[in-house]
Amino acid sequence: MEMSGAEIIIECLKREGVKHIFGYPGGVVLGIFDHLYNDKDLELILARHEQGAVHAADGYARATGKPGVVLVTSGPGATNTVTGIANASMDSVPLVVLTGQVPTFLIGNDAFQEADIVGITMPCTKHNTIAKDTKNLAREIREAFHIATAGRPGPVLIDLPRDVTAERTKFVWPEKVSIRSYNPTYEGNKRVIDRAAHEIARSKKPVIIAGGGCIISDASRELRWLAEHANIPVAMTLMGLGGFPGTHSLSLGMLGMHGTYYANKGVQESGLLIAIGMRFDDRVTGKIEGFAPRAKIIHIDIDPTSIRKNVRVDIPVVGDVKRVLKVLNKTLKEYLKGQREELRESWLKQVADWKRERPMSYTQSSDVIKPQFVVEKIYELTEGDAIVTTEVGQNQMWAAQFYKFDNPRMFLTSGGLGTMGYGFPAAIGAQLACPDKLVIDIAGDGSIQMNIQELATAVIGNLPVKVAILNNRYLGMVRQWQELFYQERYSYTHLDVVPDFVKLADAYGAVGLRATKPNEVEPVLKEAFKVKKPVLIDFVVDWKEKVYPMVPAGATLDTMLFEEETSMTSDHKGE
Repeated sequence: MEMSGAEIIIECLKREGVKHIFGYPGGVVLGIFDHLYNDKDLELILARHEQGAVHAADGYARATGKPGVVLVTSGPGATNTVTGIANASMDSVPLVVLTGQVPTFLIGNDAFQEADIVGITMPCTKHNTIAKDTKNLAREIREAFHIATAGRPGPVLIDLPRDVTAERTKFVWPEKVSIRSYNPTYEGNKRVIDRAAHEIARSKKPVIIAGGGCIISDASRELRWLAEHANIPVAMTLMGLGGFPGTHSLSLGMLGMHGTYYANKGVQESGLLIAIGMRFDDRVTGKIEGFAPRAKIIHIDIDPTSIRKNVRVDIPVVGDVKRVLKVLNKTLKEYLKGQREELRESWLKQVADWKRERPMSYTQSSDVIKPQFVVEKIYELTEGDAIVTTEVGQNQMWAAQFYKFDNPRMFLTSGGLGTMGYGFPAAIGAQLACPDKLVIDIAGDGSIQMNIQELATAVIGNLPVKVAILNNRYLGMVRQWQELFYQERYSYTHLDVVPDFVKLADAYGAVGLRATKPNEVEPVLKEAFKVKKPVLIDFVVDWKEKVYPMVPAGATLDTMLFEEETSMTSDHKGE
């Protein structure tokens, strides 16, 4: 069958199982949009900004495990996607981004709305290419989906010149994809896995660190088996929350800069770290030279470049987390036969003592709303059965600390890039992917304004996303650093003008609610959850509140600051 390039693109998306595309129209992609006009199988979600479109596709991908798809025009339409693409790249999120481009004969002539998006995104895509021949379109799109999802997932971009999408050619669908230069290793080396099992079985002080790879690989069941049968405490990275049940007795919660006391102590005192699907970034390790000084390290990851990149590793296992854990668990089962139960008894007792010594807590108040209290109430009322997205900053850390995630793909947040404005469009994507789920974006008053225009997307799509704004009238995390490390010089972090979020919600056709006292938090949340429309909830919270514990930048994980050890000495007012 002969088709235009635009028709080929749409047919390929359908064959890949795509149901939703996130995008924004423009001149050079009008041919593609025209073919979407009456299409009943593909729905385009019209974002209000291309960055919002990419974040929404990202949220969709994280919630489902399937690649999110983006379609935008050339020039500024394409360049507006860069932050979202970089965000997905850092967090290993599969995306296929289709950007329009000027006709091939105008490329390089500084034509209207021309931008070298392939060159611009080369550092932050897993693969990118410019389509130069309509005959190769089907193969290039097929390969894009394969590359985005194979091995360590990531974003792939195809730049589409207008003439390539207009020309006609015979449509040939490639049933199989074979890329000689890209063959990820899925099966771990059995001899190395055996060494790992031997070390785990004999270790007296082991700790598992579960990263985002446990969720990407759908390895939660295998991870739980390992922890329970070998009796090993589990700490999680920010991206790994939900990979192991947060309410489990072996859970240590999150480790790192704002991790729990007991997670950081456990890692620092451990004799063996089993790092699974994580990359030892600086927010997790603190000062590298002082990280886990007495521990041997087993590192399991599908990306060989992540192993030994930041820390020394004694036993490296390259492979898919789920497949490696299946073999490891089977091998370990034999090693554990006849093992004395008291082998780790004193270690687990020590971990339990740390939990009792410094549990996650904050100072209660009867007259001002504490942001942690809001998160706790959200958890209590949802019973942990909600998809939670976050913006970036204090709101993100409080969500990670005080909401217990028991299941994977329920916590969507910008980890590696730390992108303000991520949470709301990501929540829209997640709500579209999971229409029967309650989806809540825990936001700050600064970061929510980065992509607040997507309220229109939520309203028009009838997507009942709830946004809990922890409104402290500051760029809270930056203000916290200024207070602790810059002698309380609050340089440009006080948001002198914050919109009336209730009126703003009403202006967009959404619902706006507000709570200013602690006793108003629960009723307002209950009302918001009942409404079948997008809701902005303005929680006016204590502007002085900080995120604790905190490991200062450049310090080791056992150098933690706590609330009672710091005091507010400034007379500065937050009004």
